[in-house]
Amino acid sequence: MKTFRLAIVPGDGIGVDVTREAVKVLDALPPGTARFEKVFFPWSADHYLATGESLPKGAFDDLSAHYDAIFMGAFGDPRVPDMAHARDILLGARFVLDLYVNYRPVRCLAERLNPLKNVPASAIDFVIFRENTEGSYAGSGGNFKKGTPDEVALQEDISTRKGVERIVRHAFEHAKARGKTKVCMSDKSNAMRFVGDLWQRTFHEVAAEFPGITPSHLYVDAFVMQMVKDPGQFEVVVTNNMFGDITTDLGAALQGGLGMAASGNIHPGRVSMFEPVHGSAPKYAGTGRANPFGAILTAALMIEHLGLAEPARAVESAVVGCLEARECTADVGGTLTTEQAGDAVANRIART
Repeated sequence: MKTFRLAIVPGDGIGVDVTREAVKVLDALPPGTARFEKVFFPWSADHYLATGESLPKGAFDDLSAHYDAIFMGAFGDPRVPDMAHARDILLGARFVLDLYVNYRPVRCLAERLNPLKNVPASAIDFVIFRENTEGSYAGSGGNFKKGTPDEVALQEDISTRKGVERIVRHAFEHAKARGKTKVCMSDKSNAMRFVGDLWQRTFHEVAAEFPGITPSHLYVDAFVMQMVKDPGQFEVVVTNNMFGDITTDLGAALQGGLGMAASGNIHPGRVSMFEPVHGSAPKYAGTGRANPFGAILTAALMIEHLGLAEPARAVESAVVGCLEARECTADVGGTLTTEQAGDAVANRIART
């Protein structure tokens, strides 16, 4: 039986609460599934305020060399107004570990969570791949004459051929591996001509290598409209960093809210990081109100990435069963606390 070494970073606020439940569900998997050696790290606002460091020197080298995957809860605390620790930890992981694939499944698991009229929940079932290391979030830009009436602020979109090609190729490879026949690329090339030209050319050149898959394109404003109007037309979507950030939050709304949304930050073949989509919501920490299903489904993504497809499906099936029985938190129609919802999923897994 293989042993996987997992780095667990609960973080701030409800991140601590939901991570506890995700770990509980991993522990509930049948003994023959795999061994998970879990190493917990204290990196958080508390740690930052107590020590002055977000994470120790060489932390990412250690994670890359000695762990199979990283699970992070959530980051953000009003006691750290500039969110320096969150930026160092989360963005640091994405950039230093070169986690260029942000993987966001958009799947509505229960009809009552579906916010769309005349669209069945079964039609909401696609994935969005967001380029995770470039674009407008690369940090290129600056201020001139800051704080004066003549202030100028520049924020540059940095896209490279390498960066665009590898995320586009990943989207097509994902589609091919799962028997999907459609990949849509979304951009704003009618307004952002230079970056748009690079994305357009690269997308069509890569698409030519996958003759069994139909490529399509939508400007991002049209894409978000179609997500609401006819989500069933989509199977795999690929887009840039900023548009991916925005459209996947709409995707979370189609799933029943941020509490249901999972994500992975991936570099194929290297240690990757998984985190639920929601924030830290400090005011709800310890209250039992946080929905742990997003974190639990994120744990399922993580073990699927590690090659444990059947256990990952078992976790998702247990979540679906809990939703059907309303064994869940109030935001998705139940009456359970965070801990009780985690217990419900774990118990269903243990009974299978």
